[in-house]
Amino acid sequence: MGVTRFVALSILLFLVPILFPEAEAKTRRYKWEVKYEYKSPDCFQKMVITINGQTPGPSIIAEEGDTVIVELTNGLLTENVAIHWHGIRQMGTPWFDGTEGVTQCPILPGETFTYEFKVDRAGTYVYHAHYGMQREAGLYGSIRVAVGSGKTEPFSYDYDRSIILTDWYHNTTYEQVLGLSSIPFDWVGEPQSLLIQGKGRYNCSLVSSPYTCNSNSTQCSPYVLTVVPGKTYRLRVSSLTALSALSFQIEGHNMTVVEADGHFVEPFVVNNLFIYSGETYSVLVRTDQEPSRNYWVTTTVVSRNNTVTPPGLAVFNYYPNHPKRSPPTDPPAGPAWDDVQRRINQSRAIKAHRDYVFPPPLTSDRVILMLNTQNEINGYRRWSVNNVSFNLPHTPYLIAIKENISGVFDQTPPPDYFDLQNYDIYTKHNNSNATSSNSIYRLKFNTTVDIILQNANTMVVNNSETHPWHLHGHDFWVLGYGEGKFNISSDPGKYNLVNPIMKNTVPLHSYGWTALRFRSDNPGVWAFHCHIESHFYMGMGVVFEEGVERLGKLPSSIMGCGKSKGLLVTRP
Repeated sequence: MGVTRFVALSILLFLVPILFPEAEAKTRRYKWEVKYEYKSPDCFQKMVITINGQTPGPSIIAEEGDTVIVELTNGLLTENVAIHWHGIRQMGTPWFDGTEGVTQCPILPGETFTYEFKVDRAGTYVYHAHYGMQREAGLYGSIRVAVGSGKTEPFSYDYDRSIILTDWYHNTTYEQVLGLSSIPFDWVGEPQSLLIQGKGRYNCSLVSSPYTCNSNSTQCSPYVLTVVPGKTYRLRVSSLTALSALSFQIEGHNMTVVEADGHFVEPFVVNNLFIYSGETYSVLVRTDQEPSRNYWVTTTVVSRNNTVTPPGLAVFNYYPNHPKRSPPTDPPAGPAWDDVQRRINQSRAIKAHRDYVFPPPLTSDRVILMLNTQNEINGYRRWSVNNVSFNLPHTPYLIAIKENISGVFDQTPPPDYFDLQNYDIYTKHNNSNATSSNSIYRLKFNTTVDIILQNANTMVVNNSETHPWHLHGHDFWVLGYGEGKFNISSDPGKYNLVNPIMKNTVPLHSYGWTALRFRSDNPGVWAFHCHIESHFYMGMGVVFEEGVERLGKLPSSIMGCGKSKGLLVTRP
């Protein structure tokens, strides 16, 4: 009997690794079709870009180390498309970053393009269109990457939910682009609505035709987040606004910030979360309030004197209350739009979690000062960096550099600095001497680069706008924020070199500066730009190249536009 049990146990131990193998990286496959459909996300009907009929599009759910494959068919009929995987660093796959004009040719109408990349780090990310201004037409969605098997996070929760915040215009992107490209300049104005997970509510009494705006449409019923009392929820809150900086809050509930752009945060508690376009956060919310009622979830515009756009509203539904049961109170008003110091204080509060600190290099090899200004170029209103307004070339940089195609972009590099001593950031300047260019910064591979973003007055008196800057292909250390003009002699001494958070998107506050540091260690060509749609369209961005010579053969699927057409003929 003893021998029999020993043999049985031996067989069982042999079979365990076969029957229950260790978790391995998986391949997550998605098949999407992008097309226009008429939708009414805020009750006002307009053409919206959908993925498989949805906006927001389907969520990508994966585990760190997994490979994601998205087979994307462009069904827009008359428009190109490209999708950027925001926050995914594309280590080893820079050609699938999804940035038209930088890393790939656009996907033509009727064509199918396959993106394939690895999600190498757990966290909260998003995807969105990166062609023209299509993001604000509804082409966006969530990416949720869980920690790998056997790993833990420095916090616990019962349920995991994703929420995307956006603003919403009734004019089409074509109408907006026409105004931005006209003389005289025609600004896009403030959005008509704020959407929470693709749902908002516009006042249909302001529209004459009942066929255009229908307040009874189920498409614009408030988003409902149903929760169980006595539980802890991880809310992954992302912003993909076209223009607006937002405050997000849940009536009667505090939020503990625990993650930012895929990095764990030393936890801190807020009543409202300031969030800028391109940022992602995880907050923990305890459902510990009176369970017999529902509560408001609200978003409001900050940083702009906006008296037009009403708050975005959703319902925090305590089960088993009916999800359509309105909270008995008025929605919270939100913070003052012009309380800059409060927003800066929250930015400074975001530090790396004590157990997940990745110290930055103590010094840098190169410092690039970037003055953000509005300019006039040949009568057209533009945004510029160091007096240079950015334009994309017809042939993507990655292809041109790797394949040694000449005549694609200006070889004179943009300036590393501006007249820091003499430029008055508080004055409305004429700024009629700017130039436009598609030149790029060439970074020495595997070096440390500092970026100092400096804000200034626009071409409107007493106005300095908040700019969320996003870097593709990297995370950077946020070394510090400051008010006024950056002092190159004394301000570096104030940098946080102990526990700075790493992010991929960061706000540049009005009349202030933001200091970043990153390593040029990811071979490729990477965009760095303001995440406000109209600002990037108007030239507020730059491009970095690093280590392209280290890349292998580029996939032919990213080619076919500009001077890369000939490469398809010569390739096997």
